[in-house]
Amino acid sequence: MWSLEIKLPEPYIQQPGSSRLRLVCRLFLGAVFLYAGATKIISPAGFAAAVHNYHILPPSLVNLFAVILPWLEITAGACLVAGVWLPGAVMWVNVMLLVFLLALVYNQIRGLNVNCGCFSTSQNPAEKISTIWYIMRDMLFLVPALYLATTVFKTKR
Repeated sequence: MWSLEIKLPEPYIQQPGSSRLRLVCRLFLGAVFLYAGATKIISPAGFAAAVHNYHILPPSLVNLFAVILPWLEITAGACLVAGVWLPGAVMWVNVMLLVFLLALVYNQIRGLNVNCGCFSTSQNPAEKISTIWYIMRDMLFLVPALYLATTVFKTKR
């Protein structure tokens, strides 16, 4: 009789008591990144305009960034939801959140209040929200992301 035994590497071993919280964090952040990526793919020109308004990237890189980032968000979000390639997905989610946060803080310091382009590519001034709100929201998103990083990369000693 054949039997299949899969031995997971140490970083993938579930720690008792934390699996439910880890699942909630994974599903929450996965849904956030899937939704954010989808809204950008639907309106690439609008997202490119939002990226341009940050005045961080050179104009020659804006369109490339606006095309690549949504797919990276969708890939990372899908991996989190599916529970596959977690170390890579968690790393990319944390990197993206930190970069987004730094870009927002940088523009706040420069006095620019831009539409972040995170979940809406609309450039309607009536929909503009304070950059401080975006900074606080991204800091809150970092909490479950950093928690996942500490649990996914934790090795058994």
